[in-house]
Amino acid sequence: FAAVGVAMPLFMAIAEWRWHRTGDRVFLELARRWAKGTAILFAVGAVSGTVISFELGLLWPRFMQFAGALVGMPFSLEGFAFFTEAIFLGIYLYGWDKVSPRLHLASAVIVAASGAASAFFVTLANAWMNVPAGFELASGLPTRIDPLVAMFPPGWGREVIHVLLSSYVATAFIVAAIHARALLRTPASRFHRAALAISLSVAAATSMLQPLSGDVSARGVAVNQPIKLAALEGQFATEVGAPLRLGGLPDEDARRTRGAIEIPHGLSLLAFHQWNARVKGLDDFPRRDWPKVVYVHLAFQIMVACGSLLALLSLVAAALRLRGHALPLQRWFLGAVALAGPLGFVALEAGWMVTELGRQPYVVHGALRTSDAVTAVRGLALPFWAFTALYLFLSVAVAVLLRRQLAAPVEEPA
Repeated sequence: FAAVGVAMPLFMAIAEWRWHRTGDRVFLELARRWAKGTAILFAVGAVSGTVISFELGLLWPRFMQFAGALVGMPFSLEGFAFFTEAIFLGIYLYGWDKVSPRLHLASAVIVAASGAASAFFVTLANAWMNVPAGFELASGLPTRIDPLVAMFPPGWGREVIHVLLSSYVATAFIVAAIHARALLRTPASRFHRAALAISLSVAAATSMLQPLSGDVSARGVAVNQPIKLAALEGQFATEVGAPLRLGGLPDEDARRTRGAIEIPHGLSLLAFHQWNARVKGLDDFPRRDWPKVVYVHLAFQIMVACGSLLALLSLVAAALRLRGHALPLQRWFLGAVALAGPLGFVALEAGWMVTELGRQPYVVHGALRTSDAVTAVRGLALPFWAFTALYLFLSVAVAVLLRRQLAAPVEEPA
């Protein structure tokens, strides 16, 4: 839901811009419908974001004691981005007939930009957890803190771009899938055709950029988190000219990845752009510092497979559109888009599993172990399950509300 909340305002802004450019009221209807979905997700984001502050304080107090002064700036700036989004979303929702068309469109653009800014600032905090910087350790605690260096640690740009693209890819494909499915039932609908055209355009642009972003991110991991790279690829032994493994299942006891298709020198080329680059294996690190290799490797393979399929589908869409100079509406293509819709979110969730599980057993890589960050106080089962129940309730509420929006009859403008 956070990813959709980041990306949906962009669709809303594009739809209204298209209305201003063409005068076609189908885009106005589309902008209004997408604005309602954006409002629902924003309201849920306000609740879940408030819960996170309590969750961090109650369940992760030693992490906050350690990292509060270092990640406080991006979290504070995220708050400013959130309130900016709230102000201009209010103008957008209630200002259709009260402000000028230019100001109304500008408010949509600001909502989209501030939603992206919220993700930007939160991801900076996660980038710091992966590659901590801007402090020195003294007796296990950070000293000589430089907040700006901590806010922009090595590799921050790679992670921010990858996270933002993943939000747009996942949202664009799920939106495209919804409208492709509707077009299979009502092929003549101008409303669904307009929605599919916008969502497929965003999907194609972002899904074809995402593999490039992934390549840059992987090279950053190779330099800054070599143990994570070894877990991603099931690389146990240090090798010169290490192979790239497709599939397979790591066997930690046997120190090998079984059943993988190996491409000679592939990992060295991708990670370091050198044919015979030396790639560190898991055996170079203490066993107590290994992440859960099987989970990390499988999550990485799932993420890459889903992302590759979506990029391929985008290439097919681009080829069909160039060939026919129109929106591709073949039934087989619409069916493929409808089936591929969830893959963006599968890839997104798998990617976050790679990021977080690959950093274990550290919550702050190399500086604070997860076992030392979590609270040791007993009696917190109640707040833990209360948070879980609240998230489940919000999930069900959002699903019901969005389903009602989707089920509402569409007024096809003349």
